[in-house]
Amino acid sequence: MDGLKRFGVSMNKELLEKFDDFIKKKKYKNRSEAIRDIIREKFVEQEWEKGENVAGCIVIVYEHNIHEIVDKIIDIQHKFSKYIISTQHIHMDEENCMEIVAVKGIVEKIKELYFYLKSLKGVKYSSIVKATTGKKLK
Repeated sequence: MDGLKRFGVSMNKELLEKFDDFIKKKKYKNRSEAIRDIIREKFVEQEWEKGENVAGCIVIVYEHNIHEIVDKIIDIQHKFSKYIISTQHIHMDEENCMEIVAVKGIVEKIKELYFYLKSLKGVKYSSIVKATTGKKLK
């Protein structure tokens, strides 16, 4: 890491103990790694809030035997193909499937795709994982 700078952080004993427990549970090697990771998470949140070019994943779990749901999912994905990097279809059991859609593009369009998929009849669960293209993070 070129340009590495050191700085001090002061906090009360109880907060530091909680932070050290967090570091241990999350398997960080040291406080610096944990602090860098937390700061990056906040910057990714800002990218999404500002409506910038982002990346992420949309996850839906749905009942595959609902009339035409698979066709509707595919139609929606084609409509938003400019923003879809990849999809993965997973058969969870005889009744349920999971679709993971990796996305990249303008936040507004990613959210629009998410809301279309989420609102389909037969979708039991949906989530969006916010990520970054990485261009603005070091």
